[in-house]
Amino acid sequence: MAQKPAQNQTDQASPKGAEVKAEAPMVQTLRNLWPYIWPSEREDLKRRVGFAMLALLAGKMANVFTPYFFKWATDALADPSAADGVGMVAWLSVPVMLVMAYGLGRITNVGLEQLRDGIFAKVGQYAVRKLSNETFRHMHNLSLRFHLQRRTGGLSRVIERGTKGIESVVRHTILSAFPTLLQFIMMAVVIAYQFDFTYLAIVVSLVVFYIWFSAKVSSWRIDIRREMNESDNEAHSKAIDSLLNFETVKYFGNEELEARRFDVSMASYEKSAIRTWISLAWLNFGQITIFSLGMALCMALSARAVMDGSQTLGDFVLINALLMQLFIPLNFFGFLHREIKQGLVDLEAMFSLLRQNPEVVDEASAEAIDIKGGEIAFKDVQFHYDEERPILKGVSFTVPAGKTVAIVGPSGAGKSTISRLLFRFYDVIAGAIEIDGQDLRHVRQQSLRKNIGMVPQDTVLFNDSLRYNISYGKPDADMAQIEEAAAMAQVSDFIRSLPDGFDTEVGERGLKLSGGEKQRVAIARTILKSPPILVLDEATSALDSHTEQEIQSALDQVSKNRTTLVIAHRLSTVINADEIIVLEQGQIKERGKHADLLEQKGLYASMWDRQREASEAQERLRQALEKDEEGFLVQAEKAAEPAQ
Repeated sequence: MAQKPAQNQTDQASPKGAEVKAEAPMVQTLRNLWPYIWPSEREDLKRRVGFAMLALLAGKMANVFTPYFFKWATDALADPSAADGVGMVAWLSVPVMLVMAYGLGRITNVGLEQLRDGIFAKVGQYAVRKLSNETFRHMHNLSLRFHLQRRTGGLSRVIERGTKGIESVVRHTILSAFPTLLQFIMMAVVIAYQFDFTYLAIVVSLVVFYIWFSAKVSSWRIDIRREMNESDNEAHSKAIDSLLNFETVKYFGNEELEARRFDVSMASYEKSAIRTWISLAWLNFGQITIFSLGMALCMALSARAVMDGSQTLGDFVLINALLMQLFIPLNFFGFLHREIKQGLVDLEAMFSLLRQNPEVVDEASAEAIDIKGGEIAFKDVQFHYDEERPILKGVSFTVPAGKTVAIVGPSGAGKSTISRLLFRFYDVIAGAIEIDGQDLRHVRQQSLRKNIGMVPQDTVLFNDSLRYNISYGKPDADMAQIEEAAAMAQVSDFIRSLPDGFDTEVGERGLKLSGGEKQRVAIARTILKSPPILVLDEATSALDSHTEQEIQSALDQVSKNRTTLVIAHRLSTVINADEIIVLEQGQIKERGKHADLLEQKGLYASMWDRQREASEAQERLRQALEKDEEGFLVQAEKAAEPAQ
């Protein structure tokens, strides 16, 4: 009796990268994937591939010839003499033994398939791990410009689905697509031998039409999938962006706005998802219709042959069993086609990430930087992010070894760009940056960054313990060194006051800590790193005056005997610098010590006066509050009341 064909499995989402366009041809993607399936450096994995292929071949042979036991058992049952015997003897009769052999054949087939999958599992997981690791490393090697332009949520989706696509393509190509083709060839030979070429012609026509229909509809469904995944990427990006900016959403009370933005993307996803399910229903219906018509035609021919005596009842059962055996992998072909194609789309997006070239690369002959004193020299440096908007226009200055030079100026003057160029996140357009006479373009980036410490304006911490975040400056540091760095950064008392001490979790991006506490942690890990060169990029601009003074004393301690470049917003933090450079619109307008710049009555003096007036106003307000807090508040409330 014919078994009910299995329905197609629901396919997984396969993206078209939100950040990266998948343009590589599928053949090229498979070629890129081959070294991970057949790794030249792993002979043990190659042997596993070989053993898996042997198990695959044996399993398919068992799968093709097992229906013969069904045929023979049926013919034996049709012969009354085969059923002779009673008691235990009956269990040894030909029909029973053939049925037992049929069951054993099916068990053997399934066992060999599971053995094949078990042997190959290590190969597939190795490919997943290696390619994922290479992608992760490559993401960190890409330049700052790429990461400033990316959308974290969409990009994480590309990587996540690409990782799944590796296993999908590897497993389905080697362990399913090839075996399905092999089984069809073996089945065609058996049908041609056991029956005649009429049956073979029907089966071949059935398979060709079935595959054409499945491929056609699956390709249509791929386009729907891409639309759905673009909506999924967009929704995920908006969700991640909104949650990362949770406090900002709360500040403005825009929860409903964020929910509406998210729902718009999900509505688009919903529409595409509905089309996907409808198309899957049409695919399943069409496949079963095609197969059922072909099987009915073959069985009708066999029934006619049984009636005229040219075939036995066992032959009628055999053609049914063979076709059902063929339908299982054939039905799986539609799923395979989708999974492999969708997996390849996923991998194309991931491989296109790997094809993204870093903007800043080390020369083949680059060597580690040799720091003697740590003198920094900017020589006629020109730079732009966009050709139409130059940032630095021929900037030249020197930070002598062990000295402190401050860079100040209005917003947009190019101050932070200087620190990015010093870390070689970008290469200069013209001119040169040198440390102890060594052009940064000719030294290895890793060695350069190991010798520069950074305390940024916006300190972002890992969602881990305080111990981990401080030790990030020197991962192999022992606890005594971590505690010493914390003490120098004036954060050890605060840490000891916490119930879990150094094991306290700081939350995502360090949100469980205040601004001053995060800055002290940043200072501590820079102290632990102990670099000869230090960059302070507006390290206190986001802090209140009291906290700023405390942090500044810690920074002064850190910068002793180190070449220090200070990028400052508050001029009060740089009055003791050996030289102050005033930038305006990418050019040096003034330079000198604090007192000299005030005497020049220029841009620096103007900035100083404005900041001093603001500080004095703040101080007067503080004193008024301390002198008559209650009366002042009453007056403030009256002043705030609207006129009647």
